[in-house]
Amino acid sequence: MTEFLRGSCLCGGVAYKADKATLSGASHCYCHMCQKQHGAASGTYANVASAGFSYERGAELVHEYHSSGHGRRGFCKVCGSTLTWRSTQAPDRIAITLGTMEPEYVGPVQHELHTESKPRWLPKA
Repeated sequence: MTEFLRGSCLCGGVAYKADKATLSGASHCYCHMCQKQHGAASGTYANVASAGFSYERGAELVHEYHSSGHGRRGFCKVCGSTLTWRSTQAPDRIAITLGTMEPEYVGPVQHELHTESKPRWLPKA
């Protein structure tokens, strides 16, 4: 039996599910695009198989912003919650934002990406 991860946007208009068995590569990304998209120090994502990802409701509310030649950032058109990131270079994977998961994500974050642009105002670990 497939076990699913679930999540939703802030307004609740969009809900998704993803095959838990395909979860990999949880990361904090400190690139400037993630900082601007999230309005925070980083974007935190984990990858899942595209084939095991679907919207349970509100797919028509999701807009994808083409943030780079290959990057696509999915967000709710109503509340603005960032939901996904995907690359046209890896169509078999989609990254979901860990902060939108219900219940909350409890696994480890394995990677920190683009640490050269990690904000200096973050506390030292």
